[in-house]
Amino acid sequence: MASKLKLVIKLSIWCVVIASHAQITYPKASPFSLVVQEVGLSKITVEYSRPAVRGRQIFGHLVPYGRIWRVGANESTKITVSTDMEVMGNLLPKGTYAVYAFPELDAWEIAFHTNTGHWGDGRKEYDPQEDLFRIAIRAKEVRYHQENFLIDFDSITHNKANMRLRWANTQLVIPFKVDTHAQMETEIREQLAKNPTAQTYYEAARYLQEQGKDYPRALDYLNKALELGGDTYYFHRVKSLVLAKMGDYASAIQSAEKSLKISSELEKDEFVRMNEANIKEWSTLVREP
Repeated sequence: MASKLKLVIKLSIWCVVIASHAQITYPKASPFSLVVQEVGLSKITVEYSRPAVRGRQIFGHLVPYGRIWRVGANESTKITVSTDMEVMGNLLPKGTYAVYAFPELDAWEIAFHTNTGHWGDGRKEYDPQEDLFRIAIRAKEVRYHQENFLIDFDSITHNKANMRLRWANTQLVIPFKVDTHAQMETEIREQLAKNPTAQTYYEAARYLQEQGKDYPRALDYLNKALELGGDTYYFHRVKSLVLAKMGDYASAIQSAEKSLKISSELEKDEFVRMNEANIKEWSTLVREP
């Protein structure tokens, strides 16, 4: 009896060993992809799999109309936003969500779903009450062929980005918005409350200049940057741009000339060209009555 028990144990161990070595790692038909897109000070991260067309009819056939789709293959597509965002008037709080689609011939519904534990589309386990919200998007037919399903971002600024879903000859565009200016104002306030350097003041001023906001405050920051850091070609360069926006072209030219002199000495050719072009432009405006 004991010998039989030992034999059973040995066979069991042998089966486990064989099973553990029987796993074959093979390439996936729909490979995983990770997209990370910065939008201002925020990030949008998308994790999804990319099925291919392979000569098949996609929407309305492989992906039926009127039925939930996982927006890719394998696991459900996940989207993570590092800060609160807005999607077509809906608040998307900081966090991770599953993204599902309900394709139709023209108008689709896209669901941002709070339950990220489903495999694929969840099928019977999917509960619409766990949707954070849904948006309606009109699908657009495009000329070019997208072989592998693709999620990417375009039209990116500090405050917004368009997420594009593309497969075969169909494209959907989902706009995301983020209040980067409010984040930057908090960042500027916190950094200036510590022990600000010349670079701190310059970066705050440059942000305001690039965004076309509060030029008098930007000028004050630039003057402090110059006071702490001395003559610097890019400090004077941004100061000239701010002064020009404030309509003080004579002072703008003076700052541009200082930037031109220093950048010439340092062989910063790009700054030389930009300053020369601005001086020429602003000189005509100064002469105007």
